[in-house]
Amino acid sequence: MGEWSSFTAVVRGLCLLYVTNKYLGTVTITYGPSMLPTLNVTGSMLLVERISTRTGKLRPGDVVIFRSPEAPRKIVCKRLIGLEGDQITYVVDPQSGDRCETIVVPKGHVWVEGDYIYNTKDSRNFGALPYGLLEGRAFWTLLPRKDFGPLTPKPE
Repeated sequence: MGEWSSFTAVVRGLCLLYVTNKYLGTVTITYGPSMLPTLNVTGSMLLVERISTRTGKLRPGDVVIFRSPEAPRKIVCKRLIGLEGDQITYVVDPQSGDRCETIVVPKGHVWVEGDYIYNTKDSRNFGALPYGLLEGRAFWTLLPRKDFGPLTPKPE
């Protein structure tokens, strides 16, 4: 009888862990230069909540994680710049000029960009991101320890 109760406890624990990770929040590790200076180039560990994306409570300035539209197995971290209906003006290719374009974010899409515009692959490359690819909103930096604390929206 004792074996079954411990087995049941393990199964319940795994189910709780799955539901928490899938629907409430998770921990993710990011790396690369696209979010400098907000996130560390050698890696940042972030707490991500998944409720805002399901309830539509995201706002421009939030740091979001999403499935790459070009490589769906890859999870990417960028800053949310605009929601559907927003008019966005962006520099087309910051490395070779300052030519700007303006678009209106289509229905059911968002516009995301990396903080370090000279080395990022974002909506300027792949266009507006379908809202369904959003996985969650990063709200707290766990590591590196010097950056421990809340992730605040980027001031405009």
